[in-house]
Amino acid sequence: MAAVTPILDTPPAVSHDRPRRPRVWRGVVLGVAALYFLVPLGASLWFAVYNEQRGFSLDVFWKIFTAEGFGKSVLLSLALAATTIAVVLALTLPAMLAVRLGAPRLRPVLEVICTLPLVVPPITFVTGIGTVLRWGPDYLAATPFWATLIAIQNETFPVVLVLAYVVLALPFVHRSLDAGLRAIDVGTLVEAARNLGASWPHVMFRVIIPNLRSAIASASFLTLALVLGEYTIAALLGYGTFPVWILTVSGSDGQLSVAVSILSLLLIWLLLLTLSSGGSKRRSSS
Repeated sequence: MAAVTPILDTPPAVSHDRPRRPRVWRGVVLGVAALYFLVPLGASLWFAVYNEQRGFSLDVFWKIFTAEGFGKSVLLSLALAATTIAVVLALTLPAMLAVRLGAPRLRPVLEVICTLPLVVPPITFVTGIGTVLRWGPDYLAATPFWATLIAIQNETFPVVLVLAYVVLALPFVHRSLDAGLRAIDVGTLVEAARNLGASWPHVMFRVIIPNLRSAIASASFLTLALVLGEYTIAALLGYGTFPVWILTVSGSDGQLSVAVSILSLLLIWLLLLTLSSGGSKRRSSS
């Protein structure tokens, strides 16, 4: 007689799909955020393109490129931004790699040093720089440092602004690079490359930097936005960067000043969207 195996009833499948709730709060938050950002931008745009005497006109945007001092100030700010990005990355990335590979206990110390500029008010920072620049020529006149102190204040390309912007950009660059370094196994990559005979420059430029491409791009963008929008230090030290030029123009032509501000804001947004879309494509391809 064959044994009869009891057949257990299969329990009904439990549905894990939860009933969708109306996402009202998301729409409300997005709506409030859109009003917060778009209403001032729309009011500024209307102020720039509408005049009671001339009515609606877009000529103010064409006047930007022919305004006196526009090209010079933009080129100066872009040159300062490019130099600041190169200097701050050249200082921060090797230091963070050295601490991560050789002295992990010093990571909190490095983090505190890099984030310290966030707690120093810009007006205090620029006051200290101005005091040093005024004090230096009197006490260093008989030394070679006098010529160096004068050279870094050259109006054509003020190196003193690069030094100040490097300090201001340290917190943002450190955060971006730290997030990138946490996402990869730096020790294994470096050890593998060194065991295969790669030199330290080869490890840096062919192994580490390609894996930190997104973090470096994020740090570069944040530094670029900081330099293009910084006004206090450049104005108090007497240099004609792009933000200082915008405020100077506002005294004679308010519509032109607002139009330049809108154009610079849209340019920064375009850079941010380009960076975000590039990172999304990179993640999807990997």
